[in-house]
Amino acid sequence: MIDHTGVAVSDFEKSRAFYSAALQPIGYELLLEFSAAVTGSTDVAGFGEAPKPDFWINRGAPNKPPLHVAFRVSRRALVDAFHSAAIAAGGRSNGAPGVRPHYHANYYGAFVLDPDDHNIEVVCHEPA
Repeated sequence: MIDHTGVAVSDFEKSRAFYSAALQPIGYELLLEFSAAVTGSTDVAGFGEAPKPDFWINRGAPNKPPLHVAFRVSRRALVDAFHSAAIAAGGRSNGAPGVRPHYHANYYGAFVLDPDDHNIEVVCHEPA
């Protein structure tokens, strides 16, 4: 079981704002933030559902190649809401919301590239 994951970002403030807006529709919020003075190396921000963050960003050279991170939700409407919010926050669509039957009959997902081209997905595995 994965406890937490994250990505390195080139513009910490821009990415913090992007993720705050893009993940809000799926119930994620900025829960913790630590400066380099606290961590001893870099600024970090943790997003998730209270009380525990499970997705982190850190200031640094972006991962190359960019990473793919998928968030699972229980309703297809949340996939749609994520995609809209992420685009409004400056992300670029990498796959509009829709069924991806090549994965399985109920795979409904959307993909957005974040400011560093990380491929961020929200997916629902439930039938319509």
